[in-house]
Amino acid sequence: MKAEDTISIDLRGKSTIADTMVVTSGRSNRHVGAVADRVVEDLRKAGAPRLRAEGMPHCDWVLIDAGDVIVHVFRPEVRAFYDLEKMWGPVGPNRRQAS
Repeated sequence: MKAEDTISIDLRGKSTIADTMVVTSGRSNRHVGAVADRVVEDLRKAGAPRLRAEGMPHCDWVLIDAGDVIVHVFRPEVRAFYDLEKMWGPVGPNRRQAS
């Protein structure tokens, strides 16, 4: 689906909500919705036991909860505003760890 700037963040030891967070972008609301639909479809085919998606009506930001993996699909502007990579990503020399 040509999602853009996809990253995976290891959440083990940072949170109990999931083991991995995937963050990616779509170019427009329609692209975000199409990427999210494909992710949900592929996760269902893979047998994800519990699956929930939020944000599909507007498709600015779609969150897909697949248990141990959480997927965020954003429009670029919304992704930049929330900056989950900074909040949850690795701690660097000039960064504080998110609490």
